[in-house]
Amino acid sequence: MKEVVNFKNVSFRYKNEEKPVVENLSFTIFEKDFISIIGPNGGGKTTLIKLMLALLTPDCGQIKLFSEDPIQTRTLVGYVPQHLNFDPLYPITAIDIVLMGRLKPKFIQFYSKSDMDISFQALRDVGIEELAKKSFPNLSGGQRQRVLIARALASNCKMLVLDEPTSNLDKESQDFLYNLLFKLKKQKTIILISHDVGFVPSISTSVFCVNRSLQIHTVDKLTDFHPVNFYNCDIRIVDHTTHKE
Repeated sequence: MKEVVNFKNVSFRYKNEEKPVVENLSFTIFEKDFISIIGPNGGGKTTLIKLMLALLTPDCGQIKLFSEDPIQTRTLVGYVPQHLNFDPLYPITAIDIVLMGRLKPKFIQFYSKSDMDISFQALRDVGIEELAKKSFPNLSGGQRQRVLIARALASNCKMLVLDEPTSNLDKESQDFLYNLLFKLKKQKTIILISHDVGFVPSISTSVFCVNRSLQIHTVDKLTDFHPVNFYNCDIRIVDHTTHKE
């Protein structure tokens, strides 16, 4: 099975911090793995992804993306941000956003018929082709999320990274996202970053628990627990020392 991501003894510290935000991380992600990354705010989840995409340089250790330097291969990754910064007054449509996935690093940029066909197919794949000409700022949170996923798919990426994809989504949109990821899992390597432990899909190959260090578990190690007196909701807890609830 082909390696997609390989970290070997990777540590990183921000200049204004005394301690590293991630320390001595070593792991391998393989082709068509589905990795869910969970952990507290400030635990290093986003930093891990930035290191993976060569947006940050590790203080020590080695990172390979598709067996090469991440700077050379990060265009093979489709990134779906939690939010897209844009001017709400700017007249941009859903298909305009998706077409951004077809942009290539060259001086003169134009969209070919193939680019248009691929972009409309991406909208069909996420079930919103009818919204192609709709104003992106006027779409609901769930619809915007689908547009951003379509943009990543239009890039023909080999790996899909989703940052907090369930944030501000209603139950119907979450269900659609789950089913979509189930289909995409057969085609691509997927990395999902989430605070919502309850959404960590049962289709995950592994769960990465990141809080400076890294603990890796299979999804069956997330056990149901019901401390209603403390949280008034269902949660899942992993004991990293025993792997038991």
